[in-house]
Amino acid sequence: MAASDLALALTGASGVQYGIRLLECMVRAGRRVHLMLSRPAQVVLGLETDLAVPGRPVEIARFFAERFDAEPGQIRCYGPEQWTAPVASGSSVPRAMVVCPCSTATLSAVANGASRSLIERAADVVLKERRKLVLVIRETPFSEVHLENMLRLAHMGAVIMPANPAFYHRPRTVDDLVDFMAARVLDHLDIAHELGPRWGAGSAHGEDA
Repeated sequence: MAASDLALALTGASGVQYGIRLLECMVRAGRRVHLMLSRPAQVVLGLETDLAVPGRPVEIARFFAERFDAEPGQIRCYGPEQWTAPVASGSSVPRAMVVCPCSTATLSAVANGASRSLIERAADVVLKERRKLVLVIRETPFSEVHLENMLRLAHMGAVIMPANPAFYHRPRTVDDLVDFMAARVLDHLDIAHELGPRWGAGSAHGEDA
């Protein structure tokens, strides 16, 4: 697995648009992406988007490769129980993994090392190999259990990034809000982007009073 490889998982929380936008940005940045969709994520895709995403991993990879004009083999997709996938082993650990959106069920499984699915196992591998794990949690309000699981993972080195878009850049569309969160994740992956203005850049916020 190349040093620039990234893993991206979409789980069954609301906000699947964040994950799709991240996939697009990763592909355009020239990164190879190891993509995983949980079964609930595929249900959410049908509820929150108009995308006719197929069900089989090979077809999912082809669908997004065509949509984002990816290079051959740049997007590789795996099934929920495809234990032979490279991301299931520390010998093929990616540079970083993002779970976006991350359901609280996935949060709990990763925090407790359950590894019942490939997504959970891949996250466990990233943690044990001391690579970067970013969890874009989508839930509100948080229960004490959710907060304890987030704190446990933060102590392990994971980046806990709730899907909380800001409004200081004066978003005009839903896409602007999606791009804000995608930009924050890309920053943590050290991927250059131009998804929106930064705080204090080119606005009155950056001027002396």
